[in-house]
Amino acid sequence: MARPREFDKEAALAAAINVFWAKGFAATSTEDLVQAMGIGRQSFYNAFGDKRRLYLEALQTYQRNATSCHLERLTKPASPLTGLLDLLVGLIPDDDSLRCMGCMGVGSVGEFGTTDPELMEMREKMIAVFHAKVEERIQEGQKLGEVDPNVDADQAASFIEITISGFQLAARGGAGAAELHALAAFAVERLRAK
Repeated sequence: MARPREFDKEAALAAAINVFWAKGFAATSTEDLVQAMGIGRQSFYNAFGDKRRLYLEALQTYQRNATSCHLERLTKPASPLTGLLDLLVGLIPDDDSLRCMGCMGVGSVGEFGTTDPELMEMREKMIAVFHAKVEERIQEGQKLGEVDPNVDADQAASFIEITISGFQLAARGGAGAAELHALAAFAVERLRAK
């Protein structure tokens, strides 16, 4: 009896993320996945279950990694406004081929909307953590006199989140890096104390 082929599950998952990120769930076939992951169908099913299970794992991994990077850019600078600008600018790759992929999470919202309770629950958990950190940074900016004290921090955090989604959709639609960088600066300036 032949032994099942060994493979690096993390590398296979990374390859699957790239396929789902580029094509979305519906347009990705199992054949697309096994080809990109470099594994056989039986290994695919044994390790990941099915396409939907793999998609959920891929999206969760993507969102965890992306959110970690976003929060690092947001919180690293001493200046809250600089952190907000770094957060937005960090979403904009200079590489056209990478930038036009947009965001896998935003793509998931576009593809599924509110029709999938499991995806909605995953999204809501991630957004709650992210929103709280952005709101906290805005409140810090108000205490330091950088952010307009009349701005509602909760609404401002939602504004930043919607701006991020807009950037990702614009990038997917072909918006250039320079244009998006200018809009990032414009968005952050709306919060600055006068």
